Amino acid sequence: MTDDHAKPDGGLTDEEQAVLDRIDEENIDFLRLQFTDILGVVKNVSVPAHQAEKAFTEGIYFDGSSIEGFVRIQESDMRLIPDPETFAVLPWRSDSDGDAGAARLVCDIVTTEGEPFEGGPRQVLKSVLDRAEEMGYTVSIGPEPEFFLFETDEDGNATTIPHDNGGYFDLAPKDLASDVRKEIIFTLEKMDFEIEASHHEVAEGQHEINFKYDDALTAADNIATFRAVVRAVASQHDLHATFMPKPIAEINGSGMHTHISLFDEDGNAFADEGDEFNLSETAYQFMGGILNHAPAFTAITNPTVNSYKRLVPGYEAPIYVAWSDTNRSALVRVPDAAGVSARFEVRSPDPSCNPYLGLAALIGAGLDGIENDADPGDPVREDIYEFDEQKREEYGIETLPPNLGAAVEELESDDVVQDALGPHVSEKFAEAKTQEFSEYLTQVSEWEEDRYLETF
Repeated sequence: MTDDHAKPDGGLTDEEQAVLDRIDEENIDFLRLQFTDILGVVKNVSVPAHQAEKAFTEGIYFDGSSIEGFVRIQESDMRLIPDPETFAVLPWRSDSDGDAGAARLVCDIVTTEGEPFEGGPRQVLKSVLDRAEEMGYTVSIGPEPEFFLFETDEDGNATTIPHDNGGYFDLAPKDLASDVRKEIIFTLEKMDFEIEASHHEVAEGQHEINFKYDDALTAADNIATFRAVVRAVASQHDLHATFMPKPIAEINGSGMHTHISLFDEDGNAFADEGDEFNLSETAYQFMGGILNHAPAFTAITNPTVNSYKRLVPGYEAPIYVAWSDTNRSALVRVPDAAGVSARFEVRSPDPSCNPYLGLAALIGAGLDGIENDADPGDPVREDIYEFDEQKREEYGIETLPPNLGAAVEELESDDVVQDALGPHVSEKFAEAKTQEFSEYLTQVSEWEEDRYLETF
């Protein structure tokens, strides 16, 4: 792939110059150059604002060997190149910036030779989107990340005590966090997010804020920024926000339902108002690809040991590889929408995933479905949770992997999802997650102690 950041005269683009002008107008003193490691943890390098021009023209060097899943120590020098379209003023102050004005720029990662780094999660997604563009499509994503707000102890450490005892769509006084949610929304809107809705979720202390559909790259940038904003605002209220999928046993976990549609030169390529579900043949093919490769991309969209504590029957999380228009036990749900809004949602991802890799895996699976005319089968309108094993076999319904180890094995046997991630990320991700699962298997939990210590 060619270097997206090469400039014929070595100068600034109009977009980059516009950022420099805004830095002056907004009295910005520091820039946070943001990127993620392979596991989705947001990293940032803080530089004085007067370094902005250098960042655009030369990049800011950093040690890639210190970042999870990047490179070996002998290959450590890498550069961050800010994307000017991601400039946003941070509307809060932090200890690291003092009273200074700060702004964020999401960065691409390049090698010392100026080539895009194939192990950079943002580059992985951009490569998949290039493939979609070659097929004539742009990809729109509407994410719905959920999170918990917990109290902190006297030392400021996180607890698992919910901040409120509200339930689904509850209002104050049960939903004590409504003011916190409002502040999160105001903060996001100051950073140019378009918020569509927010509400208390099913579990105590659980919340959801939905932001507007956007192109897939912007959506991934927004998810990473969203998590940082939620944590920052929660901290100002002496609360801890977590995107851990299942922080408390025996209540609902947090998902990140992901709405997907493709657009071509004629509009929404998923739309067909002559179809019972308002979906086109392209939409069904894409959905077929999602269902075919769901076991493999689950390692990416549900990347922690804890993710599989959420993916169990009875807590509104899908574990069955099927689609439906009427119930939420299926992996894919088709909402009642038509025309420009025609879409479907993939319900299995959780908010602990790397948004760039998670979207790359989903989109890569769907594009493979289009290329190979995948058939998603008929919708399942019955509650699959009520099916016994024989009935599931009769319907041809598979289940998602039961744990992280099994999910990694599925990933390692699926060439389509591995191709979407690229060889570097596929290898490094599988290595990291195999090690994580192995460490988990050697641990002794409190549940085991309570059950066995005095029994045997």
